[in-house]
Amino acid sequence: MLENLPETLHLENSQKYIDTLVEIVTVYGLRLVGAVFILIVGWLIAGRAANYIEHLFAKSKRIDATLSHFFSSIARYAIIAFTVIAVLNQFGIQTASLIAVLGAAGLAIGLSLQGTLSHVASGVLLLIFRPFKVGDFIEVGGHMGTVKKLTLFMTELAMIDNVQILIPNGKVWDQAMKNYSANPTRRMEFILGIAYNADMDKAIKAVQAVLKKETRLLAEPAPFVAINALSDSSVDLVIRAWAKKDDFWDVKFSIQKQLKEAMDKAKIEIPFPQRTVHLIQEKK
Repeated sequence: MLENLPETLHLENSQKYIDTLVEIVTVYGLRLVGAVFILIVGWLIAGRAANYIEHLFAKSKRIDATLSHFFSSIARYAIIAFTVIAVLNQFGIQTASLIAVLGAAGLAIGLSLQGTLSHVASGVLLLIFRPFKVGDFIEVGGHMGTVKKLTLFMTELAMIDNVQILIPNGKVWDQAMKNYSANPTRRMEFILGIAYNADMDKAIKAVQAVLKKETRLLAEPAPFVAINALSDSSVDLVIRAWAKKDDFWDVKFSIQKQLKEAMDKAKIEIPFPQRTVHLIQEKK
């Protein structure tokens, strides 16, 4: 009987190993299958959610494609993050401390990048409300140019001399902006000075003839000519007229030339600034 004792102990140990292995396979195998299932489902939901958001934003003409990609990516990664946490929970890993660490790290990163994040937030607002679009001619922060690109971080302008300028979106959103391309028509204004001894009615008629001849000016609102001011060296006429935004600069330059020619033809002097000086001599 003693001779069979080692064999009996060996069988008992083997049985224990087998039972332990079966228990591990049963418990952790089911957890592994559940984790894989959760991972697959989470991955599919993340993809579906991202596609749905992009499709939803694509229906709106006010929302830029950049913004739809941005929000769809946020939704995708947020769902994947929750999926990973759920997978870790399947294996009994305590994720509360992990979430706290990630939250603290996110807060630290947010504080260190608060300037950059403010530009991103401003970029999101610019892409949602669209105060301007690519191709518009704008003036913001003392810079004037044509919008070439709008990203989440900065706005790219091509200035009048075709120099590239990059403006952080925070500065674009926080400052007053002029959009010269927003409206289909624009008003131009000229100040024309004539001599004090000139015939004002004749000058006004000459100006009206120039405006009437220019076919690119709009009939409504009608062009306007009037005496604006009695300046030091001249009587100033104010001339206002409207044109389509695409014709604005060509018409403005053309009318300035025609006004000078009309004044010369009517022999109306456009005076230079002058000053009268009286010399007083003391009597000896």
